[in-house]
Amino acid sequence: MSKNEALREYFLEHAKEITEEWYNTIEENDPASIYAIRTPEVVERLKKQNYDFHHFFTQIFVKTEEEWAEVFDEWASEIAADQNHLNTPSNYVIREFMRVRMLYLKYLKRFVTETEHNITQEDMDSWNELIITGFDTAILMFVEGANRNSKELLKAKEDIIQQLSAPVIALDDKRALLPLIGEIDSERAGVILENTLHNCSRIGISQLYIDLSGVATIDTLVAHQISNLIQSLQLLGIKPMISGMRPEIAQTAIQLGIAFEDVTIKSSLANAMEEK
Repeated sequence: MSKNEALREYFLEHAKEITEEWYNTIEENDPASIYAIRTPEVVERLKKQNYDFHHFFTQIFVKTEEEWAEVFDEWASEIAADQNHLNTPSNYVIREFMRVRMLYLKYLKRFVTETEHNITQEDMDSWNELIITGFDTAILMFVEGANRNSKELLKAKEDIIQQLSAPVIALDDKRALLPLIGEIDSERAGVILENTLHNCSRIGISQLYIDLSGVATIDTLVAHQISNLIQSLQLLGIKPMISGMRPEIAQTAIQLGIAFEDVTIKSSLANAMEEK
């Protein structure tokens, strides 16, 4: 067995011990951190993740840099996708990487004193460099993966928000409702236009109730977008009907010269739905 193979075996033999020493010396009180959670399930999962780390990381002693990076990426990707780690501030995670690195340097010294192999200063320098650069790479892999996953989660949330910004609700096989609520800026108005046309075509309706009772005010751009939506619906053969328009919105429409021609307008959604 080579010196490097013996070193890896030593770390694996002490993997559980290293994990316990690492976990027992955690000092964390921030509830935003996974390391502050004390529920048995989370604790066991955290320890297992650290224990698995040793099996992946120690391959750095017996593989080329490229081979090790490919193997270790499996562990790093799993941790970077773990929701508890994603919710934990990155500086806390990096701190724990650094604490484990200190344990590796500590156990490396123990290996040198306990092994029967003839360890040279060149061996020590090489192993020290492997451990330090390996942990630097591990930290970088985690941060890159966490950032990538965070962006994907944010994009998914934005998609949901966009869908909720224009919730076309099918009432039956021919009618649907678009309830608009809250402040509508030009960006949201654009989303409403795009999503509404897409969903109406997908559902295959012939009439759409556009309820504005939950909208207090609109600006020039938004008023034009609503006008564009109505015209686009008509071109698609869908009959739009507006309800719940507040006086402020009506005044804005008049000032802008938007007449909502050929559109049925009712004071309330209930009145609109009474008309076939």
